Amino acid sequence: MNAIESYLVDIANLLWSYMLYLIIGGGAALLLYSRFIPFRFLAHAIEILRGRYDDPNQPGDITHFQALVSALSATIGAGNISGVAVSITIGGPGAIFWMWVCALFGIATKFFSCTLAVMYRGRDSLGRLQGGPMYVITEALGPAYRPLAYVFAVAGAIGCLPLLNPNQLVQVVRDVVFVPRGWVGADHFRFDLIAGVILAGLAATVILGGITRIAEVASRVVPAMVVLYMLCTLWVILVNWTDVPRYFALIFTDAFTGDAVAGGVVGTVIVTGIRRAAFSNEAGLGTAPLAHGAAKTDEPIREGFVAMTGPVIDTMIVCTCTALVILMTGVWQTSSDNGVTLTANAFNAAMPGIGSYVLVVCVACFSVTSLFSYSYYGAKCFAFLVGAEHQQKYNYFFVGFIVVASVSSIEAVISFADGFFAIMAIPTMVSTLVLAPRVMDALRDYIARSA
Repeated sequence: MNAIESYLVDIANLLWSYMLYLIIGGGAALLLYSRFIPFRFLAHAIEILRGRYDDPNQPGDITHFQALVSALSATIGAGNISGVAVSITIGGPGAIFWMWVCALFGIATKFFSCTLAVMYRGRDSLGRLQGGPMYVITEALGPAYRPLAYVFAVAGAIGCLPLLNPNQLVQVVRDVVFVPRGWVGADHFRFDLIAGVILAGLAATVILGGITRIAEVASRVVPAMVVLYMLCTLWVILVNWTDVPRYFALIFTDAFTGDAVAGGVVGTVIVTGIRRAAFSNEAGLGTAPLAHGAAKTDEPIREGFVAMTGPVIDTMIVCTCTALVILMTGVWQTSSDNGVTLTANAFNAAMPGIGSYVLVVCVACFSVTSLFSYSYYGAKCFAFLVGAEHQQKYNYFFVGFIVVASVSSIEAVISFADGFFAIMAIPTMVSTLVLAPRVMDALRDYIARSA
């Protein structure tokens, strides 16, 4: 297992040494090419989310709001809670700055890629309307690009298997609730296995119901948990508000010096920040377009506006609040823990007695809803490869894999996910960059009709 883990880490590191240029460079190119025009429509995006333009008779399966929360349910969770802790542990405070940079470019990437997901929807083998990078490639680009659609689908079917979320949920419940009471010892494999089986059973009740049930559950749970989590983090920040400028300064200075990283390697800071930001907001990876492509709309630009709010919410806001709590409490310098346990220590230090339990509740809800969305993503990719009539088979395998992830190490699951996400970024970013002019033509037309 140690050899396999080491191999996964090496492969993920190699892939992301190149994906760094594709995701950041591609996002920057899209941002400049759009001349920041989408940014001017953030208020309009809020109006769309409030349901002003919803029409149940338009093509698609879910509303604009349900599409956004389905996408957010996959990102707000492990990526924003344990992912931030991993970033600071490996890359130091400066990694947060590069998460911000990635999110800024990600706003443009999300706008273009999710607009295309609606603009070029295709039909699966059962004749149902579907969206996502593989359909964008097959519907909008020539045969020369078709292999990229299969590359994305294969990587998506494997990369969207339940990895970090069940792993971190089991870890935080074990370390916060069971270990302190002496109910679980150093050998916690049996506990992890039982917890994984229980989690798999709970997740199956929703996952097997498809995107409609997933969206209904996510639209109820995710907003409430975001509010609870944000209230807790903001309370910690306000109590320590005099320290906020100092830690923001630390984030900026460490981003270019790497002083907080062993060896002071700035490259480690940058790559760590971008990898964790990619996992946090999924901009450029192609998973979010799978959710937004199911929105009930015949206006692709509107769904692009909705989608671009994702990086603002999950990275610029939620990740920043998590990072400040970890930095302010100082646990990143005094604890050897990693992932969600480090974040739990920070919450407990800030709110003694209750902080870690509040985090357990948030992580539990976020992790479970993340499983819902990833099952939908993976099943769509699997259906593209073998036919929609076999889609449910993937869901059964997905549920079983929850148990595997629950007993795996955090290093293994992170590297496994990172590796396949890096592969998914290639067809997503290539198709988005090639088709960007068509999105801009549609944007100018939308603005002209809305004037």
